[in-house]
Amino acid sequence: MAQTKNTSLISHIDCPGGGQVWCDGNTLYVSHMRPPHGTSAYDITDPRNPKHLFTLEIPMGWHSHKVRVQDGIMIVNYEKFREGAPDFGGGLGIYDVSTPSKPRLISKWQVTGQGGGVHRFSFDGRYAYISPTEAGFVGNIVKILDLADPASPQEVGRWWIPGQNVAAGEHYPWDNFVMPRCHHPLREGNRLYVSYWHHGFFILDIEDMARPKLVAAVNSSPAHPHPTHTAMPMPGLIKGRKILVVADEDVAKLRPSPPAFTWFYDITDERQPMPISTFQVDGVDIDGSPRPPMEGCHQPSERLTGTSIIPFAWFAKGLRLIDIADPFRPKEVGFYEPDAPEGYTQPQSNDVTLDSRGLIYLLDRQQGVDIIQTNVF
Repeated sequence: MAQTKNTSLISHIDCPGGGQVWCDGNTLYVSHMRPPHGTSAYDITDPRNPKHLFTLEIPMGWHSHKVRVQDGIMIVNYEKFREGAPDFGGGLGIYDVSTPSKPRLISKWQVTGQGGGVHRFSFDGRYAYISPTEAGFVGNIVKILDLADPASPQEVGRWWIPGQNVAAGEHYPWDNFVMPRCHHPLREGNRLYVSYWHHGFFILDIEDMARPKLVAAVNSSPAHPHPTHTAMPMPGLIKGRKILVVADEDVAKLRPSPPAFTWFYDITDERQPMPISTFQVDGVDIDGSPRPPMEGCHQPSERLTGTSIIPFAWFAKGLRLIDIADPFRPKEVGFYEPDAPEGYTQPQSNDVTLDSRGLIYLLDRQQGVDIIQTNVF
């Protein structure tokens, strides 16, 4: 039986597992982890009875495991996933979903060269902030695309860690370490908050989007074994401070280690981010012993309620609701810990988001979406 606190299950969608969920109005979009399943949509007008609208397929050898929708435009990623269909090409699929049951491909934006494609991105209705591979560069970089005309996306700006642009002759200093890899950028105002895997996170000034400027950089690797998955600013101030949520992902460990957790940084002085607290789910790290991957932290919801409560996807522990009203002492105020999907040994909660009603959508990367309500918001 699922374990709960201040939460209850409304309904379950039995669908292939995925990487991201996103709500736009009364439509839920699910990006799947494994081909041939690409992206699906469900009518959630009645959240107790979701209705399937469509599923887009993806060629073998690629996956389309991220999705964002705004103002009738849906963006999905295309990224290499094992072998197959080499001519398909990585990048973004841009769709008209103004009629959610009838998606229409507007354009496909492709990365240069034969790289892996786009891993993850955010989208504000005009600009897409993406993490593509790029010919001549090692790993993924930061790129900003203007989708004012979604049929013809235009690059506005790009940024990378010096050393990634080997084609330009930059010295590459990481021969004995994990290559740099932008995971994804998140925008707030004229700042981009960029997670960079085992190279930490960066704060960029994008007042001039054509020329992003470095404001600050923090990296806990290699002392800390887990990669930085998300760097997300909390809206407004909490206890008079600007807070950045920095989630490490419990995969790709540099060495055997306990499960990953999340950090909270004070970025009131953004030039010098200061870690002020961490959070780990009770019972996940019992005695500091190494554990297999995918038991600890994955990521927070990138859509928030305006409160100090953050929904988190914790791989083997489902949904966690973390209150940072006191950012020095995060506390758990609710959770929904699902059973493992049939045929699996544990949950792998991969993403979580909210709709305008405050309902929570928890996606398992193996199978299914849980629709959950809570009384803590």
